[in-house]
Amino acid sequence: MATEDRIPTNLRTLLILEALGQQSDPMSPSDIGRLIGLPKQTVHRLCNTLVAEGFLVRDERNTGLRPGRRARMMSSGVLHASTSYIARRQVLMQLAEDIGETINFVVPEDRGMAYHDRVETNWAFRIQLPVGSHVPFHCTASGKTFLASLPKAERRRLVQVMALEQVTQNTITDPDALMSELQRISKQGHALDNEEFVDGMIALAVPVLDRNGRYCASLAFHGPLQRVSAEDALAMAPKLRAASERLTGTLFDSG
Repeated sequence: MATEDRIPTNLRTLLILEALGQQSDPMSPSDIGRLIGLPKQTVHRLCNTLVAEGFLVRDERNTGLRPGRRARMMSSGVLHASTSYIARRQVLMQLAEDIGETINFVVPEDRGMAYHDRVETNWAFRIQLPVGSHVPFHCTASGKTFLASLPKAERRRLVQVMALEQVTQNTITDPDALMSELQRISKQGHALDNEEFVDGMIALAVPVLDRNGRYCASLAFHGPLQRVSAEDALAMAPKLRAASERLTGTLFDSG
């Protein structure tokens, strides 16, 4: 790689963000420096600035750094401003028409799962969760899909520190029971919310993966129990999976 004095500071910063964005685990400044070919002192200084500005956060176990809220917002904004957003919207609209219920594109954030995009059902009776809403990890189909995508040790660490609030009678609040549920989800490739977040609401979610098979979002639908039973929702899993594969092809096209 070129010597440090030939790389502008703003480009060094982008190289750090790019390096972290390509890894699934937190990285130390030393590891980042070795990966991108910059001196340890320089990377430490830039990383401290990025943490202070909210682009990076320190991992809870103090094992390294990971993308923060502002980095995720920047990434989401880039996708939204590109033709990828149009392609994503088309996939969601086609799936909503096929299933007949509200479709959601949901990503994990510090406050919970965040609704980044949705296509509403035409039914007059529907459950309102507008774009920008945050919902819990432990009792939603999208949140459980995210948790199930994590390595088992990381999954257990998060479950143990979460406040597993009893939202409905069906909410899973026992950590061991939730871990068993997440293990099943990891194997079957979809998550069911059987009135665990809202009484009378059923939801199903599948992961959206990047070209390297890493989780990046949840694709979900939800509907009222009057129209959608748990069995109905599970029968829709193949349609969600097919749409998720189309999203991978459109959002992460190498072109």
